[in-house]
Amino acid sequence: MFGEIEGVTEGQIFESRRELHDTNVHNGLMRGIGKQGASIVLSGGYVDDEDVGDEIIYTGEGGRDPNTGLQVRDQTLTKGNLFLENNYRLGNPIRVIRGSQHNSPYSPASGYKYSGLYRIESVSSPTGAHGFLIYRFKLNKISKGESFSQPAPQGQQQPSRHQVFTSRVVRNSAIGNHVKEMYDYTCQVSGIRLEAPNGPYAEACHIKPVGKPHNGPDEISNVLCLSPNIHVLFDLGAISINDDLTLIGQEGSVNIIDGHEIDRGALRYHRENIFRG
Repeated sequence: MFGEIEGVTEGQIFESRRELHDTNVHNGLMRGIGKQGASIVLSGGYVDDEDVGDEIIYTGEGGRDPNTGLQVRDQTLTKGNLFLENNYRLGNPIRVIRGSQHNSPYSPASGYKYSGLYRIESVSSPTGAHGFLIYRFKLNKISKGESFSQPAPQGQQQPSRHQVFTSRVVRNSAIGNHVKEMYDYTCQVSGIRLEAPNGPYAEACHIKPVGKPHNGPDEISNVLCLSPNIHVLFDLGAISINDDLTLIGQEGSVNIIDGHEIDRGALRYHRENIFRG
């Protein structure tokens, strides 16, 4: 379950992990990442964590020696890390709990404190303090009463938002659908056309992401038609695109048909700010 838990208020103290589990605030007695990634617990487990209150840099799970607590191998995009990455892509709100062992002025003196809802703003996979790959999730506090205007029916430089559990960018589906139809649902990178029981399937990928902090335009020139796996690789910075449309990070080039002008500025932004090759 995502979002607030009925009867639980921000700042509420829980004596134990068991109490967090039994009230559904955090489903997981031992893990820092809850079921479906709907919640996280900050408990001082990772040296790469950062906490300044309304902004948190949360280190994903895995790769630690259970005896020493030191990072001894790379983390992978599986289990809880994959749940959080999916929630980043979907805009789901995350419940944040701070434990007394978490070294932060925002932590309680004892037990666990529910700190409200946060939004994952970005995902990165740098080398951590111990020399191994880690996944880092940047979360920002969701302000109470945060609201945005409704989306316009055409492309726009600053896509509108509307209020749900949390506020997230509302993309104009007509833009993405148009690009997918231009390519007959065929991936512009792999050339693969996926056939599902209810018809072909592809995903509209924004070159410069439309959400914070990137604030890219929701326009045809900023959208590609990609298969799901290529979409994930592009969003996570495993591959990128040169101005001449050749790929960076793997062989090949992007197929572009007449009438589909690609924003070179968006390509440059992706190379400089998202690509991690």
